[in-house]
Amino acid sequence: MQQVDTLIIGAGAAGLMCAATAGYRGKSVIVVDMGKKPGRKILISGGGRCNFTNEHARPENYLCKNPHFIKSALSRYSSQDFIELVERHGVEYHHKTLGQLFCSDSAQNIVDVLMTECEWAGVEVKMRNEVLSVEQHPEHFIVKTTDAIFQCQSLVVASGGLTMPKLGATPIGFNIAKQFGLNVLPTTAALVPFTLHDHDKQRFDGLSGISIPTQITSECGTEFRENILFTHRGLSGPAILQISSFWQAGQAVTINLLPDSSIQDLLNEWREQNSQKSLKNMLSMILPKRFIEAMVSQAEIIDKSINQLTKDDVNQLTNYLHQWQIKPNGTEGYRTAEVTLGGVDTDELSSKTFESKKVPNLYFIGEVIDVTGWLGGYNFQACWAQGVACGQAI
Repeated sequence: MQQVDTLIIGAGAAGLMCAATAGYRGKSVIVVDMGKKPGRKILISGGGRCNFTNEHARPENYLCKNPHFIKSALSRYSSQDFIELVERHGVEYHHKTLGQLFCSDSAQNIVDVLMTECEWAGVEVKMRNEVLSVEQHPEHFIVKTTDAIFQCQSLVVASGGLTMPKLGATPIGFNIAKQFGLNVLPTTAALVPFTLHDHDKQRFDGLSGISIPTQITSECGTEFRENILFTHRGLSGPAILQISSFWQAGQAVTINLLPDSSIQDLLNEWREQNSQKSLKNMLSMILPKRFIEAMVSQAEIIDKSINQLTKDDVNQLTNYLHQWQIKPNGTEGYRTAEVTLGGVDTDELSSKTFESKKVPNLYFIGEVIDVTGWLGGYNFQACWAQGVACGQAI
């Protein structure tokens, strides 16, 4: 039996950050993970370049039953703190829109930073090590894996959620929480593309690859200004991924296809300068031609010259372009989702240390808990902040 101060289940963003933080405090730390490589989700994130933080990360960018829960951790470890860490390691990065930061080279850079920090802090990371059972004893935990038996004073569950099962996602973290009597909120896929009903699939057949800047609104009133992307399965793109976290089955979403202009103003301009031209041709100058042609062929958009448009035509066009409603059939699920919504109820945890209120020395951090960030580096920032907060406490 191997004795250690702290055992961490999960070699992802939160787990490795926690391990390095605790190791620097002189704790003996072992990280176990069933995968072949550490940081698997980091490696595929951001198109392989890892959107590792967001400069604007604040509590309002997170979904949680308790909206105040994440405040403490974020205030103690900011995006600037993580930026300084990657700069110390010489990682080159670049800014994108909306405060997003990406590696200029590869997401491997971020995994290398975390693994180097763990090495310097004396942390041992054991891959291909699946957890089989967890037992609580008066002064410690006993954790059996496929490779060894560990005795630890503190146990940190950073095992992730259910997203991307091909990377090895399992419900182990939720199962451990339930084993010790913690409430686990219902989970669902978030930051995920929408699938469409058959009739909508047929309508949009041939539009795959078209991207349109939009403003998208959920039935609960949440709005995002991002692009939508037509795919062969349905709708994706940043706007769709963002709104999916606020969407529930059976609801519609409303999409403004011209968020930066008014179609009525444009029509007034066109009447003065291009009144003989067809509406289809004029719209094709401001929206993708294939999209306009498809909508005209389905009589969603009328095909008349500008000077022939009636008041009813204009009202119908205004509603269509500025309040286009679509009711998704569902989502692509955990297979392609970026995060898991729901998880271990944060009311069960300390917001300062992430320790269970019911079970001393048992901690939960990362995607396994009910804290879900927006798209754009927010989830990684939450992992860094939680890892540091927990690592400083154990």
